[in-house]
Formats: sequence, structure tokens, C-alpha cells
Amino acid sequence: MNLHSLSFDGIVEFVTVADAKGFSEAARRLNCSVSHVSRQVSRLEQRLGTALFARSTRSVKLTETGQQYYLQCQELVSGLDQANERVTGTQFDLQGTLRISMAGSFAEQFVAPSLVTFAKQHPKLTVEVDFSSRHVNFVEDGIDFAIRYGRLQDSGLVARKLADRSLMAVASPDYLLKHGEPNHPKALAKHSCLITNNDTWLFEHDGKEMPVKVSGRFRCNNANALVEACKGGLGIGYMPKSSFQQAMNEGELVPVLAPFWTRKITSWVVYQNRKFLPLKARLAIDHLLTHFEGWQE
Repeated sequence: MNLHSLSFDGIVEFVTVADAKGFSEAARRLNCSVSHVSRQVSRLEQRLGTALFARSTRSVKLTETGQQYYLQCQELVSGLDQANERVTGTQFDLQGTLRISMAGSFAEQFVAPSLVTFAKQHPKLTVEVDFSSRHVNFVEDGIDFAIRYGRLQDSGLVARKLADRSLMAVASPDYLLKHGEPNHPKALAKHSCLITNNDTWLFEHDGKEMPVKVSGRFRCNNANALVEACKGGLGIGYMPKSSFQQAMNEGELVPVLAPFWTRKITSWVVYQNRKFLPLKARLAIDHLLTHFEGWQE
């Protein structure tokens, strides 16, 4: 490799434009003029001999080559940030956009408020939260990290424990009056169950796991909507305790099958396995882990 031929000019500007999805916003984040950013990116494209962005009057999008180059340069810039931070012993003013995917009442009630605190500590940082339980592609969707609970299937991701939680099965008094109370998880086959993303519910008995296939009249991937369905007498729900706590306190729901509940369902911070995690993501994750240390439901 010819080290004299290496040039880092324009790379920071290129990564910032890609993150900001525009030259004007990139210039604002870098505290420089739009013409400077445009000039630096154009010179970079000239040196590489290829277009990195597809420009129009309304949008700026990465080309296929630009997307591949961005993934490499993002690692480079993140690694440089980490190196500078270790040498100086200081934290940089976080800028840009932090994108997080999460779902469920735990995320709404506890994780989101903690991220609000983090955002207040870094006034130049934009935080975007996507409440969705869908499987995300961290690269294509531009997600820095996600909050998920339960068992994780993708071994290619890094998962760090956020909190241990407990599941709870509940029903409305009206539903139990009409249909009776199940005395064993297997009895759920005769009941209408309210299903989120999984129609196999995991219970425990004598220290052993007991998966039970369930079915019912209402399926929804939103915890609040499912709680309302449960309160309305549509069936039995089985979700983390925090989802039902308010309705339980108000007497609208009552517990069922308590001896069989699974008491250790973990919430995780999940992110792409990469050599350099962006500083904004790394500090946000550290903030969450510190906030939930010793947390109990």
C-alpha cells in the first residue's frame, strides 16, 4: 500500500451527508458552509472516480457504491472518534441522529424516558425512536440499536442485558365469570387467548419450561391495545407485568395461572456486531445500562 496516496479529505463530510441525508443539514452539523461540504464530497468522488450520491433537487441518496463505501467509512470515523476520546479523556459534543427501534410498554414507560434524559444531556443530538416489533435490518434501516425482550434468534448481533422481567397471565373478571378460570396452562386450549407476536406461550413448572400453543380471537403487536382487549373481556393475556400493572391496580384485570408464570424474561439492548460502534450509540447504550442497573419490575 502506498501511504502517500492515502487521503482522508472529504470522508467526514461524506459520512455526515449520508447520516444527515442532505448537504444543508450536514453543513449545520459540521458548523461550516454548504459549499465547503459539497466541494469536499465532490473532490472525494473525483479521487475515487465514482459517484457516491445520486442528487436531485429534492433529495440526496447514496448510490450502491456509495452505500458500500459509507459502511467502511462509518467504521473509520467511529474508530477515529474512539481513539481521540481515549487520548484526550473527554467526551465529544454528540451530533447527528441516533436511531433506535423498540416495542412494548416497558420501552414506552421506562426506556423512552431514560433516552429523553440522554437527549437533554446532548442538545446537538437528534434522537429518533421507531416503535415497532418488526425485525429490523440495522444497516439498511439505519438503526443504531434496538430494545427487544425474550429469546434472541440472531446470533450475528451483540446483545447486552438491560433488565430481567416477569410475565403475567391475566383476564377480566367478566371473562372469567363467563368462561371459568384455567387451573393449568394446558387448559388454555379451551380459552380465547390474546396474542402479540408469538402464539406459543412459555410457562414454568417445577423448574422446567412448559411451552403451550394458544389461539384466540384477537391478535395485536401493540401492548396497550392488547390490554384494552383484555379489559374488554376478549380473552386471557400473557405479557410482562408492567403492561398490566395499572389495570391490575384498578381492579379491571385479575391474575390467572400465577404458579406457572415465567419469571425471568430478559430485555436486551441489541446492535450490529461491528468493530467500531458509533460514539453516539455507545454512550446511549452505556447510559441505559447504568440507568437500569439493579432495576426491578
